[in-house]
Amino acid sequence: MAHQRNPSTGDALRTPHTVSLKVLRLSRPSLATQYPLPNSQDLGISPNASLAYPSGRTDEKSIVSPVLNLPEAFGSAYVGETFSCTLCANNELDPSDKTRTISGVRIQGEMQTPTTPTGSPLDLAGPEGEDEANGSPGPGQSLQKILRFELKEEGNHVLAVTVTYTETTLAGEGKAASGKVRTFRKLYQFVAQQLLSVRTKAGELSAKGGTSRFLLEAQLENMGEGAVSLEAVNVNPKPPFKSSSLNWDMHSSPTELLHAPILNPRDVIQVAFLLEQQRDAEDANDEPGKLPPGDTRRILGQLAIQWRSAMGDRGSLSTGWLTSRR
Repeated sequence: MAHQRNPSTGDALRTPHTVSLKVLRLSRPSLATQYPLPNSQDLGISPNASLAYPSGRTDEKSIVSPVLNLPEAFGSAYVGETFSCTLCANNELDPSDKTRTISGVRIQGEMQTPTTPTGSPLDLAGPEGEDEANGSPGPGQSLQKILRFELKEEGNHVLAVTVTYTETTLAGEGKAASGKVRTFRKLYQFVAQQLLSVRTKAGELSAKGGTSRFLLEAQLENMGEGAVSLEAVNVNPKPPFKSSSLNWDMHSSPTELLHAPILNPRDVIQVAFLLEQQRDAEDANDEPGKLPPGDTRRILGQLAIQWRSAMGDRGSLSTGWLTSRR
């Protein structure tokens, strides 16, 4: 039998909190799917029988309907995207209770990441139109804050939320008899995963006009659960190099509308860039601390990727410094 601890005096004096905390993730809805029956009219079945949203304007053969589905679970969090959620501190006092009031409600948050296990404070913003000085929600009301955090690391993340408030006991005629500051803290854990897997390879080409040239190749694989649209894939070259794209935007003009590639789950796309040494640019590869002494490789640049999810959420990813082969 497990040992049972005898209740202490502090436990006996401890009372339930009159403020509760709800944390809800903010994410966009998804398009509902429907499963039309093939040749349903030949079977004597109305085509609308299998539609999620029957309408005269609905395509009876499309699997996507105009209905929006709200997320049913937390979902996946991916590196490169912005994690958003709303923090609600709710006043749980009964409106008929005239003996206590709540004031001075404060919400503080911090995020613990693999590189900052002690946590870093977060900036919280209130909804539009909310009075920032309003820290005294009435019975049945709530104080809301919204946080946005850019996910830059893969692994476990812990959102720590601390709520502090003042609970005042009222005497007759609404006069304050006593007050005490109360606080509680809750932890919410989630895992950030890689959405795009990046594999790079660089090799030196034959020199042209006495200047060095390198070919940088990269494979991008969609490791997520939904499709993504690649908005831009570029190389930020390190002087003295200049980067030229060899991809779908190779011959495009500034006014031309590009059709960005779409990567479904587990799809892979290959991209390539030509990096040429510029004669007049200052060589930054000789900066101390970049490469070990005697290392003959060259620092070429960084790969920068921007994408959008199926519902328009933005994401971006930047690799470390890419080097040429020996």
